[in-house]
Amino acid sequence: MEIHKADVQELDRRALTLLGEVVGRMKDDQLPLPTPCPDWTLHGLIRHLVSQNEGFAAAARGAGGTLSVWREGDLGGDPRAAFEASAALVGEAFAEDGVLDRPFVLPEVREGGAFPGRVAIGFHFLDCVVHAWDVAVTVGVPWEPDEELTAAALRIAERVPEEGRGPGAAFDRRLPHPDGAPPCHRLLGLLGRTPRGAGGSC
Repeated sequence: MEIHKADVQELDRRALTLLGEVVGRMKDDQLPLPTPCPDWTLHGLIRHLVSQNEGFAAAARGAGGTLSVWREGDLGGDPRAAFEASAALVGEAFAEDGVLDRPFVLPEVREGGAFPGRVAIGFHFLDCVVHAWDVAVTVGVPWEPDEELTAAALRIAERVPEEGRGPGAAFDRRLPHPDGAPPCHRLLGLLGRTPRGAGGSC
């Protein structure tokens, strides 16, 4: 089932809010902690999030083709403020008229060619939902996407190809989940993450 293109902007706004809420609850002394992303401490993950927001904002405005714009996130002395500023930047870019049909060049996803805006925003949406879990489990706070966010993220995650997954890639290999697993467990497993709660908790 596809996400209707008129809905993906609102879903992304809500996913950014979810992510911003968990980032806002981290403490400075938690920044050196390891995260579920093997290559990143919490500091490194927040820097990645800032870089991605800035990169997607640039791509929305036709300037995403250079890898450096995806890797220059600067946390300065206040990682929470840096994230908030980058979230505002990408939120403004994604709200512009005509953005859903613009070509987005995303060199971290593939070389050559572009994606329609509605597809690219879907990638950003999925990244926000799953990285909210990464931050939440690292800092010990709940991760509570609502049913609509989870269902939409599942629809996108199910289409992420197995090719190109693994260490150093955006997503790890899919992990199996038991029959009848709750949607949040299925979502995390599809993206190579192991749920850390019992029952319906992730």
